[in-house]
Amino acid sequence: MGAEEDHEKRLNEKPRPNTISHAQFLSWKRQKDADASARKAEAARKRSEDIAAGTVQMNGRELFSHEPWVFDNTQY
Repeated sequence: MGAEEDHEKRLNEKPRPNTISHAQFLSWKRQKDADASARKAEAARKRSEDIAAGTVQMNGRELFSHEPWVFDNTQY
């Protein structure tokens, strides 16, 4: 019986009002996007430094960007 009473109480409760304004949400979203962009830029910068140092293996696109002479077929 206690579970039914709790369920009825929850049904009768008014929903909580939204405590965040639209402007506050947009501000939070801009900050979140800026943080994500900064993290991506930092990761890309670190990857470029690691590639230049030779500590990580390049994928095909990075190899083509850094050493296009590898793909030059005029030598054959």
